[in-house]
Amino acid sequence: MPKSHFTDEFKINAVRQITERGYSVAEVSARLGVSTHSLYVWKKKFSKSPDTIAEADQQSSEIRRLKQELARITEERDILKKATAYFARDAK
Repeated sequence: MPKSHFTDEFKINAVRQITERGYSVAEVSARLGVSTHSLYVWKKKFSKSPDTIAEADQQSSEIRRLKQELARITEERDILKKATAYFARDAK
């Protein structure tokens, strides 16, 4: 069975029908043709406060930056190891 992919905008609108307009999950599920499980997952994901979402985005960008820095430093370390081995071999 193929897996349906919904846009974040669609998911947010579905969650808003539940949280802001007061419709039940079962009602929105039947109307949109989405499983109730999916709606509960989307509700958990998209009903966070804007401060929480901003903080999560900030943490994600920091993690991304740190991973890039780690990759650069690891590459520098490997180059220095090779240079050390090369010059140690010539010194003998």
